[in-house]
Amino acid sequence: MSNQRIICKSESLLEREKGVRFNLPELGERVSAFVIRFNGKPYAYFNQCAHLPVELDWNEGDFFTREQDYLICATHGAQYEPHTGHCVLGPCQGKRLRPILVNEQDGVISITLDEI
Repeated sequence: MSNQRIICKSESLLEREKGVRFNLPELGERVSAFVIRFNGKPYAYFNQCAHLPVELDWNEGDFFTREQDYLICATHGAQYEPHTGHCVLGPCQGKRLRPILVNEQDGVISITLDEI
């Protein structure tokens, strides 16, 4: 049986809008992650830029660029593909965000911790 944790209701994760942040205390006191919806699917990542160990969102849950086509690091502007986590612009180009296995079922979004 997998170690799943419910993050939020499906209805609270809107397409290309604010993401939902959550903490991962089992991995450390200051470890956080987030889930966003892009092209109808949820994607979850550790909330840490691939360039420097800083969180992506300056304002809580603001992960998308103004055009809502990429995820962006508010500190130095690195941009990531929402569906892959690959950096396409900025100082960490070619690197990627660290993904977390996410599932959407029965109106709930959850992550699987044993895959981290």
